[in-house]
Amino acid sequence: MKLRFILNGQAIELEAPPEKRLIDLLREDLHLTGAKEGCGEGECGSCTVLLDDAAVHACLVLAGQIDGHSVTTIEGLGKDGDLDPLQTAFIENMAIQCGYCTPGMIMAARGLLLKNLDPSEAEIRNAISGNICRCAGYTQIIQAIQEAAKAYRKEAQL
Repeated sequence: MKLRFILNGQAIELEAPPEKRLIDLLREDLHLTGAKEGCGEGECGSCTVLLDDAAVHACLVLAGQIDGHSVTTIEGLGKDGDLDPLQTAFIENMAIQCGYCTPGMIMAARGLLLKNLDPSEAEIRNAISGNICRCAGYTQIIQAIQEAAKAYRKEAQL
């Protein structure tokens, strides 16, 4: 199947079997390794990316489903070599331990913050509930998301 979609702001056209999983397309064909294969069942969230600005588990999305849509991966967040406010906030709040879940956690948070720049703690917890972190405390992750939300709000006011 010929796929046409936007990936991290760039138009992409490639051939792929429609039943190929998005995680495999990203990692194997497009060499974007930020999204990680964890459980392969949509339970851990390490493969989370944005599909039309909504957080999805790339292990559950088929290549045929992205045709005509927009996909954003962790590699697409920063601009001109600068980190995205979420990436910066995760570093500054020590919300990263081994880093395996971090890209998915950041993308789930970005999906939330694209819809709501002032989420409550409960809304943050709900947004990241599909992402499992086995090393870090969720307190630092929530603090990082709250800090990034403030940065996005400040950017929006400029």
